[in-house]
Parts: sequence; C-alpha cells; structure tokens
Amino acid sequence: MAARDDHHHNHVKKIPLFPLLSLLCFASIFLVLSLSRKTSSNPLLSHQSFQFGQNPVTDPNVAPSGSCDYSDGVWIYDHEPRPARYDGSCKEIFKGWNCISNNKSNGWELTKWRWKPRRCDLPLFDPVYFLEKYRNTNIGFVGDSLNRNMFVSLFCTLKRVSSEVKKWRPAGADRGFTFLHYNLTIAYHRTNLLASYGRWSANANGGMLESLGFKEGFRVDVDVPEGTWAGAPAFHDILIFNTGHWWWAPSKFDPVKSPMLFFKKGLPIIPPIPPDVGLDMVLKHMVLFIDKNLRPGAIKFFRTQSPRHFEGGDWNQGGTCQRLQPLSPEQVEGLFSLKNNGTNVEARLVNRHLKKALKRSGFHILDITHMSEVRADAHPSTSGGKKHDDCMHWCLPGITDTWNDLFMKHLNNIKFRD
Repeated sequence: MAARDDHHHNHVKKIPLFPLLSLLCFASIFLVLSLSRKTSSNPLLSHQSFQFGQNPVTDPNVAPSGSCDYSDGVWIYDHEPRPARYDGSCKEIFKGWNCISNNKSNGWELTKWRWKPRRCDLPLFDPVYFLEKYRNTNIGFVGDSLNRNMFVSLFCTLKRVSSEVKKWRPAGADRGFTFLHYNLTIAYHRTNLLASYGRWSANANGGMLESLGFKEGFRVDVDVPEGTWAGAPAFHDILIFNTGHWWWAPSKFDPVKSPMLFFKKGLPIIPPIPPDVGLDMVLKHMVLFIDKNLRPGAIKFFRTQSPRHFEGGDWNQGGTCQRLQPLSPEQVEGLFSLKNNGTNVEARLVNRHLKKALKRSGFHILDITHMSEVRADAHPSTSGGKKHDDCMHWCLPGITDTWNDLFMKHLNNIKFRD
C-alpha cells in the first residue's frame, strides 16, 4: 500500500506558481480600480459640503438597527437646482422674511442647500403625499415667531399643490388654514412664554412684592397657559411646541426696570426666582396641562431652540449677520459654546432646560438646533426691512423648509411604528 502511494505521488503534475500569482495580482488591481471608480462617481463627493456633528461615522449611508440621528449631518450644496417647493409669491410669507422678493444677494442660493444626515437620508417634503396621508387632521404650531416661520413654510409648501383654502382662526389661533379638498387644517397659536403673562404694577395698598421694593414688571403665572393656545391640545391631532427666545430678552424683560415676576396659584412666588428657574416651572406645568387636555391619540412634538447669529453685539448693539456661506464647525463653537457665554448662547441654554423638562414626558423632539447653528447665511439680515439686522428669523424659502422635512420624517416614523 505504501509503494502505491509513493508511485502516485511521483506522478502528480506540478502547477507553475508564476501564472497563478500573476492572475491574483491582476484581480487585485481590477478590484481597486473598480472601487476607485465607484467612489469618484459618488455625487456627495462632487458637491460642496459643510460638516457639522459630534459623532462622525465612516459610512454615512448605513443606519445601525434602522435608527438615525437626523441632527448629525452635513449641508450639501447642489449645483443643479431642484424644483422649488414654493417661491416668494406665497402671500403668507411675512414681508421681512421674503429674501427673494427683498433681493437678498443669496436669496435663491438658499434653496440649493440640503441637509444630509451622516447615517441615512432625509427625504424632501412631499406635499401631495402629506395632504393625502393626513386627511381630516388638525395640526397646530404653538410658540413664538420662529414657530410661525416653520408654519408659514409648511403652508406655502402645501398651497403650491392645493389652492382651495379656507382662512380662519381655529381654537383661538393667531392664523389658520384648512385645505378644503383634504380637510387638513394647520394653525399657528402665538405665545411667547407658553404661560400667561402681562404688565404688573405695585398696589398702593402694598403687598409681598411691594414690600421687597418692586414697583413694576411682568407678571408670569407659571401654572396658567396663555389663552391663545389653551384650547389647542383639545382641538389638534398633531402639535408642535416651542419656547425660548423671550426668556433671554433683557430688552423686553429688563431685570431691573421691568423684571419677570412669577406667580403660582394666583400668588407671587417668594422669594422671587430668576427667569431660568421660572422657565423650568413653566415647562413643568405646561407639560401637565397639555397631557391633561390632549385629545385621545394626539401626537405632540417639542422643537428645540432656533439659534441666532448676531456678530459684533446683540440686535440692539449693532450686531450683524452678513455671512453668505454656512459656518465651519470651529466657527459654530466660537458663536455658541457655553464656555464663551457669547451673544447667541441662549440656544444651548434653552435646550438644557428643555431636555430636563421633557425627559419621560412623551413628547417627540424635533432637534433642529445643530443643523441650524451652521446656517449663519440664512437669515434676512439687512433685507428684513428693520432698523437692525434680523439675525434671528429665517429667510423663506430657506432652512425652515428643512425643519419640515424633519417633521414629516419623524411623523411618518411614528405613524408607521404605531
């Protein structure tokens, strides 16, 4: 048996190594060239982009376990223009925000930027799909003028494809519209603090605040919602809340001449509390009020703080926003870092309070802060028609269109999940 094996071994044909190695080398070169060609054809790499995010990943198109942080991404400039979702002819656009009609130098350019999350895609808002899917639905925006900014963006987008509209003021709203063919209503409820507030003056007969030397200010009832939106939770199927800008507004609530004086159950809170503590109390009570009065099955969102971009001082100190390009990550941190305590620090301060108050509240969070911090170029600036630069509101069309892309994506995710 051993002899047969030796005989067989001696007659095995040997395969030359050189041709085999040559074949392997050729295959390797072909693979490298193929990958290189595929990478160079990636449209994302052929566009100008501005990156912002705290956790970059190697593959921006892969979302682990189907999840995605839409707030972490890149602004990409598309040189080939997309069809406009609306233009400056939409009559609901506040005059100061209509950067195209006001001839802002980069007004049209703003429509060419799109937000690309690192781990997934953010689809563009589809107005026809939205109207069809949310027939017989009431949607309410509750908050300050930045929520109106977002509301107007949504209205103009929908109006472009559905012109039969009834204008009215549902549930005490500042303004509202029903798209008659779909029975879909959207409304804006203006409220600066969420809580009820108004002028306060010292009583000649004295009182607790008077005994502390207060003569005038603004009374803020932390447990009473402002009447403009008190009926909104019971009326709307979907709600988007915000608050923040007015809480850090010394020009309105001067801490000496006209301070915010907080009341609870009709009585002043003694000792008086500062605005940041007042904000925490208001958020706590408003969350409870909303939950108590929310219609069954309603969906509630809270939008994070919209950043301002004043440079060289605040709005009443000669501050401006003349940039025509998005900011770099280093520039963003220079403007918004809490350590620097600069003019625009309110955005991240407010978000700290929101995060604390909304934890386990059942609110869905629309995190627009990070993506918006980059866009110092997207404010009306000097084209806003004011005596000072408007570095707080946003041009329309503009970045709030992307906020609505994000809103629709989150809303659809919730609907599909449920």
